[in-house]
Amino acid sequence: MEQERPESLLPYVEWTEAAMRHVVVRAINHAAAEGLPGDHHFYITFRTDHPNTVIPARLRAQYPQEMTIVLQHQFWNLTVDEEAGEFSVRLSFGGVPSELHIPLDAITGFADPHAKFGLQFHAQMPGGGEDEPEEPEAPAEDAAPEEPAPDPTPQVVSLDAFRRRAPPRE
Repeated sequence: MEQERPESLLPYVEWTEAAMRHVVVRAINHAAAEGLPGDHHFYITFRTDHPNTVIPARLRAQYPQEMTIVLQHQFWNLTVDEEAGEFSVRLSFGGVPSELHIPLDAITGFADPHAKFGLQFHAQMPGGGEDEPEEPEAPAEDAAPEEPAPDPTPQVVSLDAFRRRAPPRE
């Protein structure tokens, strides 16, 4: 018989998500300062309907709820403002340069396909609510590389996969 886990009075789920968001912040900061090494590239999915998301009106019309951008070869002015809780980047969509300001709380997914690494989040909407997207949209046309988008279903990563294992005994 399985024993039921007691409800926690400590917000472990929120703490874990905040720690994972910090991994995204560190990755973006690294890319801003050092560029992306080797074949690393980032897929960043975010809520366009988050009230603090600033994107051109034509992109908001094309992606009314959620959008995925790819940071790979051609991006400029990538910065993170942790105090303001956002990052900004300049990308080209259909040959038109555009500046995006994306709240860290609006991020719903982050992936580095080269490293086979990905994280999923609930968007933190102002007022304390969480909002989940109905269905993820494809990456923006000009920002997408040849690789397919990462699988949008949540994945649980077991730390056992990263532990060293003893060689098998004969």
